Amino acid sequence: MIDEQTDKPRSSFWKELPVLLGVAILVAVLVRAFVLQTFFIPSPSMENTLKIDDRVLVNKLVYDFREPRRGEVLVFKAPTEWSGNPDGEDFIKRVIGVGGDHVVCCDAQDRLMINGRSLDEPYIYSADGRRDKPADQEFDITVPAGRLWVMGDHRSASGDSLEHWERLQDIDQATIPVDDVVGRAFTVFWPFNRATWLSVPDSFEGIPNP
Repeated sequence: MIDEQTDKPRSSFWKELPVLLGVAILVAVLVRAFVLQTFFIPSPSMENTLKIDDRVLVNKLVYDFREPRRGEVLVFKAPTEWSGNPDGEDFIKRVIGVGGDHVVCCDAQDRLMINGRSLDEPYIYSADGRRDKPADQEFDITVPAGRLWVMGDHRSASGDSLEHWERLQDIDQATIPVDDVVGRAFTVFWPFNRATWLSVPDSFEGIPNP
């Protein structure tokens, strides 16, 4: 006996294929728009954590449920004053201070201090036996509520909060609004030999709240 429910013409697959492809494309578009997106690294500002032409995967949903945290690497819409591009441009940096944080450079061991606690930064760029300083000059700021103080890991090659603070001495111009954050970069997936998770360094765990 033939089961009528499963006795479909062989041609039905080809009739359904455009629908299946359409659904797959729709799902991919929705995922890219609201959940995950890939970004490539165009500059050396995050070396050696991220190198030029690395591809990272960004979680665009996470900050709908919580605020960005210190130590996370995130993508944000750069202010026009930062990028010089009125059409907008995505930047990728590390969060050093969140709203209310008191960030100071530097302690006696040449480390940043956040809310009175010194911060070890093993990710800061180094090459040929030399290592970038945490900052190229002293500063003492408090991050406004709803904003972030962000810095590149390659401090000497990064256009970030410190550069704009040094140039303008305006804390609003030197920080970025939380609302302009696109998402958290959580893994390098290309090239394969550099694939890694972009986890928060342990040194951030000891930083007290303001």
